[in-house]
Amino acid sequence: MAPINFQQLANFIWSVADLLRGPYRPPQYERVMLPLTVLRRFDWALAPTKEAVLKRHAELSAKGIQNIDAILNNVAKDDDGNALGFHNHSQLDFYKLKGDPDNIGRHLTDYINGFSENIRKIFERFDFEKEIEKLEEANRLYQVVAQFAEIDLHPKRVDNITMGLVFEDLIRRFNEAANETAGDHFTPREVIRLMVNLLLEPDTRVLTQEGVIATICDPACGTGGMLAEAQNWIRAHNEQATVKVYGQDYNPRSYAVAASDLLIKGHRDSRIEYGNTLTNDQFPDMWFDYLLANPPFGVDWKGEKKEIDRWPDFRGYKGKLPRINDGALLFLIHMIDKFADYELGNKDLPGSRAAIVFNGSPLFTGGANSGESEIRRWIIENDWLEAIFALPEQMFYNTGIGTFVWVLSNRKEQHRKGKIQLIDARERWTPMKRSLGNKRRYLDEAAIHEITREHGALTESNTSKVFDNADFGYRRVTILRPLRLRFQITQEAKERYLDTCPELLDAVLAVEDKLGGEQYDDWNQAWEAVQKIVKALPEDVEGWAKGAKGTAQKKLFRDAFTEVDSEAKPVIAKHHKIDELDIVSLFPNQTLPELKQGELQSLLGLYADSKGIHIEYESDPTLKDFENIPLKEDIVSFVLREVWPYINDAWIDRETLDELDGGIGKVGYEINFNREFFEYKPPRPLHEIDEELEAVEKRIMTLLREVTE
Repeated sequence: MAPINFQQLANFIWSVADLLRGPYRPPQYERVMLPLTVLRRFDWALAPTKEAVLKRHAELSAKGIQNIDAILNNVAKDDDGNALGFHNHSQLDFYKLKGDPDNIGRHLTDYINGFSENIRKIFERFDFEKEIEKLEEANRLYQVVAQFAEIDLHPKRVDNITMGLVFEDLIRRFNEAANETAGDHFTPREVIRLMVNLLLEPDTRVLTQEGVIATICDPACGTGGMLAEAQNWIRAHNEQATVKVYGQDYNPRSYAVAASDLLIKGHRDSRIEYGNTLTNDQFPDMWFDYLLANPPFGVDWKGEKKEIDRWPDFRGYKGKLPRINDGALLFLIHMIDKFADYELGNKDLPGSRAAIVFNGSPLFTGGANSGESEIRRWIIENDWLEAIFALPEQMFYNTGIGTFVWVLSNRKEQHRKGKIQLIDARERWTPMKRSLGNKRRYLDEAAIHEITREHGALTESNTSKVFDNADFGYRRVTILRPLRLRFQITQEAKERYLDTCPELLDAVLAVEDKLGGEQYDDWNQAWEAVQKIVKALPEDVEGWAKGAKGTAQKKLFRDAFTEVDSEAKPVIAKHHKIDELDIVSLFPNQTLPELKQGELQSLLGLYADSKGIHIEYESDPTLKDFENIPLKEDIVSFVLREVWPYINDAWIDRETLDELDGGIGKVGYEINFNREFFEYKPPRPLHEIDEELEAVEKRIMTLLREVTE
């Protein structure tokens, strides 16, 4: 029998979908076509030993044996005598289904129920019984089944590789037809090819060796496209390689498609499992050579939070977790947990590589000490992040936003250790002739090759930059400025204060009598004067509280009779003796620049007076600001260069200089692509703009004259 061209076969199966027009919309065709393609392939694959299976099933049933799946799965064999790993003990096949149009619905259901449990589980996720009922009601079921009965999918004419290509092609077509939902479970094929190249190219020498065994996992596998492409890549480089793939997905139909694809290709050592990857890992205690995934963008993990919060850690990560409305980084933590241990030269500790698609959020969302920043810090400080690639916009079916591919490894090559490569591929797109949802661009083979080559070269260019790990870290330091208050007794302020403290009328009148209604630009002196005036009052009319109550009363008084004034004197908070403070100890592991006398103290908000006392001012909460200071730069030099020349009364909040893992302050990590690849373009000269505006005005006036004359 001559082999069949996979494209012709896929085209024919696609044409059968026209029978569904009416009861189904095009995006829904795959609910019928994919399950029937799977059934027809299984029907052909089981045909050589169908009679043997039926005979053995009758024997086992007569003896009352219940658990017969394992036995019959070994009876069902292909033409080469290899066990298929599944069977069907129904008396029916597609030709018999076609021969009884009046009972097609009932018989098709019975035929599916005759499969072994592993196949029935797949069809439960397809929820195919509902489609059978729907097709029967529309009087289309027999027509479709009859067409499939004529499709030749015999393994001798359509081998497993070709059948896999047919299935992948159908999946692609149906998902592209869906447009708006395709991105939920389908990654554009050229993006997958790029990811697989980036993941596997560095290991070409190892993967082309004789007897190599590679394990690949996709924890959010969707319909299995990434796993299929990774297999194809290895197979193209080494036909003798053993490739074992593992996938998991929480979408029932996607799982069913991926699991069917695996069985169609004859991968008996591989597994596709159904379940929530975040809370129900189906591959516990397993590690993999390669991992790749395209988890949902901005996935909400509120439903999983309650269970995850009960765990002592999440997949070995003990830090803060990301925001509840975006759990994409949880998938990356899960993938890192599946890394094999690595030791150079030890075959039993081979290490792993991973590639994952993200939107821009995981790059920079969250400030220092947030969950996202702590996860980035954990990854970068462990030297797992190898490279990040910025892809063009409008590449995915259900979103036009920019996307990024992260490549990670716990066995970086020596020349990559301590380094992170950023590659900007945002302009390397080709326009599509026809848009598919939000997808209007794609990467052609030349672009994929160029990006892969650039990654392998690890060189600097306009689109490729190499950084040290520490380049993406920073310390978040709080910058404070003094509170400056102007004091004045006004009628409005007096009424406001006495509404709260009516018992202090005599005290307020006494203060007003002495100080009048003048403005005082120094609250410190004004308060001393107020206290002296009140203390001089007769004790029976004083009513002036002391201690804790006095502190509260001072606040009420200040709030009522002061206003912020940038020209006023700073408000003194407290005084310190110089020998009470060890200033240098606040900057551990930092080389401080040479400073003038008292300059370091001033940077910390401590100002020496003539009596050997340090004055500390109260900070104005409305002027509070933050600076992200690169890890490679000491805090003092940064403030002297970036802060003091513009606001010389600012100081560093000492409370933010707490020691954290041997550093200073809150440490954060972010990766800002736009900043690293920004190219300044000066505006056009003004005279050019003026000339252009003048020309436009003349053209408008000419048009107006033509209308009015």
